Amino acid sequence: MKSIVIQKPNELVIEERPVPTPAAGEVRVKIKLAGICGSDSHIYRGHNPFAKYPRVIGHEFFGVIDAVGEGVDEARLGQRVSVDPVISCGHCYPCSVGKPNVCTSLVVLGVHRDGGFSEYAAVPAKNAWVIPDAIPDKHAVMVEPFTIAAQVTGHVSPTEQDVALVYGAGPMGLTTVQALKGVYNVKQIIVTDRIEERLAMAEKSGADWTINNGKTSLQAALEERGVKPTLIIDAACHPSILQEAVTLASPAARIVMMGFSSEPSQIVQQGITGKELSIFSSRLNANKFPVVIDWLKKGLIDPDKLITHAFDYHHVTDAIELFEKDQRQCCKVLLTFGE
Repeated sequence: MKSIVIQKPNELVIEERPVPTPAAGEVRVKIKLAGICGSDSHIYRGHNPFAKYPRVIGHEFFGVIDAVGEGVDEARLGQRVSVDPVISCGHCYPCSVGKPNVCTSLVVLGVHRDGGFSEYAAVPAKNAWVIPDAIPDKHAVMVEPFTIAAQVTGHVSPTEQDVALVYGAGPMGLTTVQALKGVYNVKQIIVTDRIEERLAMAEKSGADWTINNGKTSLQAALEERGVKPTLIIDAACHPSILQEAVTLASPAARIVMMGFSSEPSQIVQQGITGKELSIFSSRLNANKFPVVIDWLKKGLIDPDKLITHAFDYHHVTDAIELFEKDQRQCCKVLLTFGE
């Protein structure tokens, strides 16, 4: 089989590898589609501190089970599945309190273990979630990105009366906007970004008001309308954002940090305690695949609004470069691995 391998930072090859045999408790998935994420780019460029090389990247993937390991029901053969990349031990403290996404021995497919940018992948059977026939392939491959939004919104339980402010109209910001609007029916969603085309994508995904904070003071724009966000989601992850969010937030607001920067943030503690703000962080997903599959079944989200490009996997280098360089026209890029 052919696999996309990062041998070391900035060295990507498509190499021939043996087709894997599923171990006990595993299934083998014949990959049909995979999505490119920012973390794939970070591993490629050597900017992911968790990755070990060489590595088959890819943690957003969909396909069909074509072999099962010992202990797995053969009835699973032929199932269309989307794969949860989070592999956890199930018994450490985080796992025991429902946070397998930060398991003390966490393994993430495509980061710590070979992922889905390959013609076949062997994965734990419990991580392969069955996709109903009514959900098309190109939506099935988008389940994992939307689990990030499910994780974020699950922390803060949005309500219709929330005034939500989302920093960043990249793929993760946009999935969150769709969840806030389509699932939680939040009436006022504000998105801020520095790229006009991304702001247009945000409006398409459900944003009610967009602000280019490269041209306009975000604080001034909100103050002019008398708006105090009750829910702030940082999907841009610049070190300066947290303090600004604390300043802009309504008393009793919730703030969620979706990503991470290695640079320090300076925060005035008084702003947090004076308003009794709640600050959350969010990593990966904790058992959110069935949640998102249900959203898709009910038509509450629309992955088509995010998918802008598709490439045959042989052109993966072109696909990643487009994803990295064209933030104006490119949002979600899919790789095809055959029928």
